[in-house]
Formats: sequence, C-alpha cells, structure tokens
Amino acid sequence: MAADIEAVVLETTGARAILDTQIVQSLWGGYGQILRCYLDGAAQSSVIVKHVRWPDQRDHPYGWTSDLSHERKLQSYRVETTWYDRYAQRCPDTCRVPGRLALETRADQVIMVMEDLDASGFAGRRQRVNDAEIEACLTWLANFHATFLGVRPEGLWPTGTYWHLATRPDEFDALDDGPLKAAAATIDRQLSDSPFQTLVHGDAKLANFCFSADGSQAAAVDFQYVGGGCGMKDVAYFISSCLDEDDSERLGPDLLDRYFDLLADALAHVGRTVDFAALEEDWRALYPVAWTDFYRFLQGWSPGHWKLHRYSERLAREVLAALGSPETP
Repeated sequence: MAADIEAVVLETTGARAILDTQIVQSLWGGYGQILRCYLDGAAQSSVIVKHVRWPDQRDHPYGWTSDLSHERKLQSYRVETTWYDRYAQRCPDTCRVPGRLALETRADQVIMVMEDLDASGFAGRRQRVNDAEIEACLTWLANFHATFLGVRPEGLWPTGTYWHLATRPDEFDALDDGPLKAAAATIDRQLSDSPFQTLVHGDAKLANFCFSADGSQAAAVDFQYVGGGCGMKDVAYFISSCLDEDDSERLGPDLLDRYFDLLADALAHVGRTVDFAALEEDWRALYPVAWTDFYRFLQGWSPGHWKLHRYSERLAREVLAALGSPETP
C-alpha cells in the first residue's frame, strides 16, 4: 500500500497500524483497486479502501477505450464521492449502504475509506440466489426508491444508470439500423418523462449486493451510476442480472407484484405522501420499457451477450409494437 493511502487510513480510523492488506478486487478497466485493511488499535477491525487512479493505459474487455469512455468513468467516480458525501447517510437500515469514513479527491486519484460491510454482518456474496435473497434485494430497492422519491439528483447523474442513451453515443452508433435504434430516443424519453422520479442505484446487479449470513437482509455497494430516474430501471436490471431467460419470464410478474407491495410499505414507513395507485400504474407500464432500454444498450455494446435472449426480444417487440413499430427489433 502506498504511504499516502496508509496515512489517510491511519488518520481516519485512529489505528496504530495496518496489520495486513487484502485486494478485494480490481476496478473495471484498470482504474484502481478495492482493498481491505486490517487494523490494530482502532474501533473497527477492518475498513475498505476504494483507491481510484487514472490509468496510463486504458483497458476494456469489449474495446471501449475512447476519450468519452474515459471521461464517463472519471465522472462516475466524482458522482460516487458526492453520493457518499451528501446522500448515503440518508439511507435507513432497510436500504443499507457502507458508512463513509473519509473521501479525498486529488488531481489523478480518489481515495475512499468506508465501513467494511463484511465486518458488519454482510459478508455474503452470491452468484445465484434463492427466494429469500431475491426478497432481500427487492426490499432494498423498494426502500431506496421510497427514501429518495422526488429527490433531485444534485451532484449525481441527472439520469442514472450506466447505459443511459445520452452517455452512450458510441454504443448507439454501433447498433444496427432498425426499429430498435429508431425508437431508442422515444424509449429513453418515456422513462425520463415519468412523473414519479426517484434516485436509482444505476448498477443494481446481483454482484453489487452483500448479504447477511441467513440471506434475509442485503446491503448495496458501488454507487458510480446513481442518479435520477424511474425505479423500474433498477428492478428490471436486477431481475435480468440474476435470472435466466425462462425464470425471468416465469417469475418476473410475481416479483414485480412483490416489489410494489414492498414499495407501498416503504413509502408508508418513510411517511412519503404519493398517489400510489398512479405511481404503480405508471411504473408497471414502464417495466418492459426499462428492460428494452437495457436490451438496446447490450445490442450495441456486446452483441452475443447472454442477456440477449428470447424473453428480452419478446419484450422489445411488445414495446416497439406499442410505439407503432411492430417489426423485429
């Protein structure tokens, strides 16, 4: 560990020493690392350090290494520091996030020192989920959306999610000409015109949830693409991240029903007054639209991706048909 990062950790935690350092993971595209630091003489036994540094050479598994891609990543880390600085503390235990201990932004790097969720009882990571774990994630999403319903995304992405049309012109240009490409702006506008805007996590895939030992509770990490939007963006993306084609079709309607039950409870809990029937009607209609919006991104970004399956194609055809474009997407 670099001496300057070690100094930040020691000063922040009051620890006498860092006993050991473990690499949790490398950041996407060579932009740094996430570290776990084991401490001596601090209130915490360990902390997480997210160390972001601008790479000398950019790397991307699908070849997207343009200046625009680089600037988008830099902005995503600026957004994440704003999130932890100004918004994270508003999250109740029902949408648990790691506590912020220190944030330092420098000319070519960002250092974030955060609570270690493993040490706080959320050490579980899943590649596959059972019913209880899906429930835990839907509970997190419902409470997150309820907590931030109507909140303006100041300092965050005006429109959350990493696949938002305006931030992905290269991938849009790579998309084959056809009805899906022609309808992309309309689909994007439908989502942003919803009168029920909230904050969306923006990358609510299974890999970004941490679970309690019994799987009944979840916490979330990675807030690089948090911003304004319709909650269906998170829900559709989450379901697509953990269920295959058949289960997405078979279980999707019941999971959507359950999400709205949880959202109603969450809104009541936070005391948010809203016409819930109108919200549910609006967001239910936007669920296939949100799914199709991500499907459109994948078609340009990574043709052949495993999520480009028949269920996604069917939803896209239905959305296009509703827009008066019934041709194959």
